[in-house]
Amino acid sequence: MPIVMNVVGARPQFVKAGPVSRALAESGVQELLVHTGQHYDDLMSDSIMADVGLRQADINLNVGSDSHGVQTARILEGIEAVILERKPEAVITYGDTNSTIAAALAAVKLGVYTGHVEAGLRSFNREMPEEHNRIATDHLSDILLAPTEIAMGHLTDEGLADRSVLTGDVMVDALLSIPLAEIPLPAWAEGDFYTATLHRPSNTDEPERLRSILAALGDVDLPVHLLAHPRLGQRIKGFGLDSGMGSLHLHEPLPYSAMLRTVSASCGLLTDSGGLQKEAFVLGIPCTTIRNETEWPETLVGGWNVLAGSALDRLSQLVSRRPSADRAAPFGDGHAAKRVVSEVLAHLT
Repeated sequence: MPIVMNVVGARPQFVKAGPVSRALAESGVQELLVHTGQHYDDLMSDSIMADVGLRQADINLNVGSDSHGVQTARILEGIEAVILERKPEAVITYGDTNSTIAAALAAVKLGVYTGHVEAGLRSFNREMPEEHNRIATDHLSDILLAPTEIAMGHLTDEGLADRSVLTGDVMVDALLSIPLAEIPLPAWAEGDFYTATLHRPSNTDEPERLRSILAALGDVDLPVHLLAHPRLGQRIKGFGLDSGMGSLHLHEPLPYSAMLRTVSASCGLLTDSGGLQKEAFVLGIPCTTIRNETEWPETLVGGWNVLAGSALDRLSQLVSRRPSADRAAPFGDGHAAKRVVSEVLAHLT
């Protein structure tokens, strides 16, 4: 029986790997699930794996956090050792984290067939570490499993069309599998409100930038509930920005399914997350992205998503807009994971 190694390490990857893991089990393939430990606290790791139905990892490398170079090197070393010991026939990586590039590099160096799920995304912002990771992983991998037609176009432009396949987006598979209507809302989610998240260093590590964002959120005409990871809470307190917040209210992060339920009940989402932009689109919730670019230009059609990174002075007007067109279905039909597994197994057979 062939062994397919599934590599995860960060919160979005647990979500994406859930449907693929189930599809591997249905296909009768032996899955080797490896958690790099890039995200390691309970809310970002074990609890979300359980939340999205992803089983416990067979191996946890426990690399923890460090600089990009040190963390990537530790993951590379650990994945190489696992491949040499367990000898998988294929390795599947996800997205754009240090776990992604390290696993792909380890696999191709050892001649193991490598698939990249969510291939072809481009923000065209070379200052983002994620952009370096996704470009390098695409050019390393043997098969590029693209979520959208636009992603396929990017891969074609880079000369990678011959190893690119349109599968749809596995995150849609995960989202559609969650019975959102059965999930209770937080006690504070009453009346009309906006949900917000913020985590990118470009938005949170500079005091003036963070001050400007929080001030703009506080000026919105409805309550804005910001789900703040402890790191962001520490930044806000450390910079002395935790008073006089106006419409802005801080809360602890929510488990993945509860967060999606809350977004689905809100008047709109404000975020700098790539994945949440897309999930809001699928849920039919307008999104305002606090960045100057997006990996998901499909969400911009009809005003379902707008970029507000340089327009904080107009944030209150932007969030109150209403989309001007119906949504299409650019992210697929919810069966992407089966196509991913089919494409990988076609090589092995």
